[in-house]
Amino acid sequence: MSVTQIKPVTSQSDLMKFIRFQWTIYKNDPYWVPPLMMDRKKLLSKAKNPFFRHAEAEYFLAYRDNEIVGRIAAIKNDLHNSVHNDKVGFFGFFECINDQAVANALFDTAKGWLKKRGLDSMRGPANPSSNDEYGLLIEGFDDSPRLLMTYNPPYYINLTENYGLLKAKDLYAYKLEYGKAIKSDKLRRVAELAKKRYGLKISQMNMKDFKNELNKVKYVYNKAWAPNWGFVPLTSDEIDAMAADLRPLAEPSLILFGEINNELIGFALVLLDYNVAFKQMNGRLFPFGFLKLFTAKKQIEWARVLTLGIIPEHQKKGLDAVFYLDIMERARKIGIELGEASWILEDNDMMNRGAKVLGGEVYKKYRIYEMPV
Repeated sequence: MSVTQIKPVTSQSDLMKFIRFQWTIYKNDPYWVPPLMMDRKKLLSKAKNPFFRHAEAEYFLAYRDNEIVGRIAAIKNDLHNSVHNDKVGFFGFFECINDQAVANALFDTAKGWLKKRGLDSMRGPANPSSNDEYGLLIEGFDDSPRLLMTYNPPYYINLTENYGLLKAKDLYAYKLEYGKAIKSDKLRRVAELAKKRYGLKISQMNMKDFKNELNKVKYVYNKAWAPNWGFVPLTSDEIDAMAADLRPLAEPSLILFGEINNELIGFALVLLDYNVAFKQMNGRLFPFGFLKLFTAKKQIEWARVLTLGIIPEHQKKGLDAVFYLDIMERARKIGIELGEASWILEDNDMMNRGAKVLGGEVYKKYRIYEMPV
């Protein structure tokens, strides 16, 4: 048997090999959505991605007989460990042929890198954090991922679990259908009662005042999700970078703020599923990617509820029902009647109950794994 060699990424040429290896793994997979290569380069760039102002990472390629057969990243997120007062390291960007020996060599390398830096456990996959693409798909392989969600072959489950990584937490994706949700008497009753009792007013983002509107997002985001397992706050620079990336895809009518007595209490970010376009672009924005991006809008059938957050002192009042109802009505006006609410922690009872009131069903599951190093 040929020996597996693991080599660190040390050049731009290596980095492109790291990125392009996905095309080897998924070349015959009809459900895979190729990422934009320019976006991957920016995400992985330690100079351009503001994530690396509070984190460090090393990227590795696995070779066998001079052919690339796998890749992985080892990630030390200092902000995560500061917030949670722990010593968790992460692995991410894992791709591998269906060979346990190759997977073991990759995981061993990531684990060794983390251990040398004083970390006591390895968690993932995180690409590169819980604020990015997160989790291994474990159910729902017969469908392409929605925008910014992960996808992988089913055999990755065996490669991961055979190595000894254990479940830390599952993440749910709910399928929402306008036709089902609108029939929910409970949803309308809860929404109408909450709106009347608390005077919640919902308005869409003003794109002409983008900078000030973004400051509102920053205020809500880190307050609303702070209690969640594994949550890491986004820095101001990270939110700025994310907003710049997503702005060309934004549908202003689906970016919503909630106020009570002129006080900002909630925020929802819903994105159209532009993966329909990215699938056709095969990783390249030029020369015709822009055209495909904008003409694909007519083909989009799904929207993804990427973020719906209410600051803690206003949670458990039914205000999320008001948001959901408003989102569905707005989405329908632009021809979207299918939605995905993702991802939601398996033990986030409030969000899971809310999705079920909408008639939502868990149609995909993702898993975060962990093990001591």
